Amino acid sequence: MCISTGEARFSGTILYCGRQHHPEHGLIHVVGYQNTAVNLADGPNAMLLHLPTRQLGHGQFVSAGRSGDLLQRMVAAVGAADAEDDGIAWMGADPQPVQVFEHDVYTVLLASDPTLVPAALHRVPPHRRPALDPDLLRFYAEEFPDHTIALCCFDNADAQRARPLLVWYPPLDPDRLVLPALDSHTGGPPDLDADVPVDHWVLFSTDEGPSGWGVPVDHPRSMRHSLRAFLPDAVVGRHYPPGRTLPNGDFAISHEDLLSADLDRIERLRPTRRR
Repeated sequence: MCISTGEARFSGTILYCGRQHHPEHGLIHVVGYQNTAVNLADGPNAMLLHLPTRQLGHGQFVSAGRSGDLLQRMVAAVGAADAEDDGIAWMGADPQPVQVFEHDVYTVLLASDPTLVPAALHRVPPHRRPALDPDLLRFYAEEFPDHTIALCCFDNADAQRARPLLVWYPPLDPDRLVLPALDSHTGGPPDLDADVPVDHWVLFSTDEGPSGWGVPVDHPRSMRHSLRAFLPDAVVGRHYPPGRTLPNGDFAISHEDLLSADLDRIERLRPTRRR
């Protein structure tokens, strides 16, 4: 359900993308990501996420703090509405080319050029420092040249305690919401022609929906305001349960289709630069 730099097993993936007008940052997309990870590699491992923005820095990773169930609350809202369906139709001011920082249980490396990541690996604590396949980094450099790559390094004990990753950014295309969901757990590049197993909740939101749009989310009243400002009032979504496969790719939907809550228009999106 994602790209890992070594052998791993991921299950119960929750993907969220919201389009909103933030009072301070303007029109942004907010992506949330959470799963259960089991590291099957001999050493440390990492998840690799490609995000459609060139403007991403450390401060745009939002801490979930005590609200570790924020994505589960979205799933609960959608699930209670019986939304399950089987159908599918700025780097920051940091002058370094690769930003390295701690976030929750991860050491995160951010790079607009993935091929520069190996030179920064020495900044990752040894117990989280994964082995990287150069072919995987070249794949992302070639196929996602306008994206920022987030390499989220973990060890097996860390993975069990991970809270949701939540990050906001000004998107390359404000009117297309994209969730990174390419799949490969071998450490090498993904097979773009393969059908891959799924186990996903896919959630979307917009603050421009008409009255009554979506399903309200029950956020706790004690949630701090700085976090609540990045979360939706209502969501729509679908469950892609285990036991089936889909063509390898990301999940995407246009804002126009999202406004009409037409989830049959969710696409599996593959790189098109060489296709």
